[in-house]
Amino acid sequence: MGLKRRLLIWLPLFAAAILLSLFAHGLRKEPGGPIASHLVGKPLPSFTLPPAAPGIPGLSSGDMKGRAYILNIFASWCVPCAVEAPQLAALKRAGVPIVAVAVRDKPADVADFLARYGNPYIRIGSDAASQLQITLGSSGVPESFVIGADGIIRHQHMGEIRADDVPSLVAAVGAAR
Repeated sequence: MGLKRRLLIWLPLFAAAILLSLFAHGLRKEPGGPIASHLVGKPLPSFTLPPAAPGIPGLSSGDMKGRAYILNIFASWCVPCAVEAPQLAALKRAGVPIVAVAVRDKPADVADFLARYGNPYIRIGSDAASQLQITLGSSGVPESFVIGADGIIRHQHMGEIRADDVPSLVAAVGAAR
């Protein structure tokens, strides 16, 4: 057997070893992190959502004009949403108006969630198919956006709001007035 033929026999093994090492290198690489919304700094898209729970008005973009708000995206089935509930209550006590979008949820489940964890919201719209969530560029629940009095999305907060986030969110809403 010639040298050329012996090299051809080993070629698939070398190619597999190279691919395996590239794959292993890719697994060790740090992830890029969450993806921020492309709408920060742009106007809030126009929308109208039906009520997400009995006795609480639905939500539309028209409801949010002339005043700075926090728009909170949550779900009753979301554990971190329950964790952030005390911080939303603290924001409400600080005078921050909060509206919400309940994604992929049922009215009875939203009502149970609010009964259990409190209701800091002025209005809650139902986004059953997550269409508004996707339009906003939200990467998951919970997530919050500061909407300025001029209708511009000023800030995006990904993940649950923690106690140490409350002062900066109060300041962001104050700056957006």
